[in-house]
Amino acid sequence: MAKKTQEPLKVGIIVGREWSFPPAFINEVNSRDQGVVAEYVRLGGTAMEEPIPYRVIVDRISHEVPYYRTYLKHAALQGVKVVNDPFMWTADDKFFGAGLATKLGVASPRTLVLPNKEYVPGIVPTESLRNLIFPLDWQYVAQYVGMPCILKDAHGGGWRDVYVIHSIDELIWRYDQCGQLTMIVQEFIEWENYARCMVLGQEEVHVMKYDPKQRKYYDEHDFSPALYQRIYADALTLCKAFGYDMNTVEFAVREGIPYAIDFMNPAPDMDVNSLGHMHFQWMVKHMADMVIRLAKSDAGTRDRYQWAQMLPKPEGKTARKRAKSE
Repeated sequence: MAKKTQEPLKVGIIVGREWSFPPAFINEVNSRDQGVVAEYVRLGGTAMEEPIPYRVIVDRISHEVPYYRTYLKHAALQGVKVVNDPFMWTADDKFFGAGLATKLGVASPRTLVLPNKEYVPGIVPTESLRNLIFPLDWQYVAQYVGMPCILKDAHGGGWRDVYVIHSIDELIWRYDQCGQLTMIVQEFIEWENYARCMVLGQEEVHVMKYDPKQRKYYDEHDFSPALYQRIYADALTLCKAFGYDMNTVEFAVREGIPYAIDFMNPAPDMDVNSLGHMHFQWMVKHMADMVIRLAKSDAGTRDRYQWAQMLPKPEGKTARKRAKSE
């Protein structure tokens, strides 16, 4: 009797307006011949009983397409490993992140969150906002974070809605333009060096010298061994805490101390035109390594949530047993 051919494990990727990383990543996975194949996910409405054909899904765009985020939660419920965790991605914000970083021993700028300037229809200030103190004590805000300071969206990314503020008057004026966004005010770190780190699988850290003013990556860095090791360790600490398997962490270095400026980039820049060839090739190779490893494991995004422990145990071989039998 002929031996039954083992079906390959599937990796899906959900993408937006990026053209260099997705095809390079798919080609890299498929060229490995390791029993794992990658392809673009195709969606068109999802039923609650619908099976998910993927062992791993890489998410690059659900922060801008709500249906994708909902689908990814459904996939996680079915046992899929989603990169990145759509539940945490839905819940995180930069104020919580700054507080968590500080409690974890990672240097972080002083941060303060502001009430919203505007609200959804139906909010009546005299009735709905009785818990808020008004007017805001802008002198306290300025004293706490210092001047200059940074005003930015607590849920934003891609350098959108980020402002360097030099006075209380400017802070109030910018705040008044922010509409329904939840804004944070943050201590401005006058840096002498800057690092952006790609962290994959909560295991690997690729430390890159970066200039945020020029939006430029350098092929080589000039960090001392001690500074490099601290950046590496702090980046890992943050990504493990948040449970992100694909994330960039940025550090502004002042007087030899790396301050975690931004570490919630679960759909990080992976474009060859901004990264440059060397960094791009690292991303492609190591992303392929990670998803192949995850596809052959039993890891699931749902594993960290209590509701998953209440689900009935699946029948049949696990992904790991299937992989070992190949």
